[in-house]
Amino acid sequence: MNTLQGKIALVTGAASGIGRASALLFAAEGAAVVALDRAAEVEATVAAIRSAGGRAIALIRDSSQEKEVAGAVALAVKEYGSFDICYANAGISGGLVPFFEETVERWTEVLKINLIGTFLAAKYAALAMVERRRGSIICTASVAGLRSGAGGLPYSASKAGVISLVQTAASQLTGTGVRINAICPGLIETGMTQPIFEQARARGSERKIGQLNPLRRSGVPEEIAQTALFLASDASSYINGQAIAVDGGLSSSHPIVIR
Repeated sequence: MNTLQGKIALVTGAASGIGRASALLFAAEGAAVVALDRAAEVEATVAAIRSAGGRAIALIRDSSQEKEVAGAVALAVKEYGSFDICYANAGISGGLVPFFEETVERWTEVLKINLIGTFLAAKYAALAMVERRRGSIICTASVAGLRSGAGGLPYSASKAGVISLVQTAASQLTGTGVRINAICPGLIETGMTQPIFEQARARGSERKIGQLNPLRRSGVPEEIAQTALFLASDASSYINGQAIAVDGGLSSSHPIVIR
């Protein structure tokens, strides 16, 4: 406990799923949390933190809008006097649309939130952290950004972009004391993936969910949050510019269906 005691954290996409689980865990480990999401449910995340005795602020804002992201970081510094952790987690799936049916409009929306929004959070977090020569930036990528078969076209491209962003930014932050890493979740049951789980349950094939990874199960948001906690903490002080898969072993091989 108290792994993040005295730390200040911004978590985007904190209304549900991985973002909510991470915000709750960061607060439970002693961090003051600025929870940002364009969904009003982010207020419930903050209410849960406060009811447990933690410190948190809810911001209903769009993480793909530069002024809103810059303002969120500025608010964290103003309110708490410091800034130590940024978890750029907000994202959308864009659905599983066939190649020839994809549109520029869908691509633009997915890239705006998943990649540009992540860049904005990383940029403004780093600006605040460089002054203190310390800080940890964490970005949610995906196994879909590592290879095909885990998401639609714009989603997969956006998450590959997040991985490249992390690698490139780590190099550009050389000597600043600021670290940046990505988490690549596998199949996690969240609001974004809920249709997959609901369809499987409706077909009676729920037992097949996650069958392609060696653990033969899907994950839960709290398992990703634990990895985010590690990357946010001083325990990961020598980890930088990495994309860490948390996927039950899915990306360790080229999966096959075992009959």
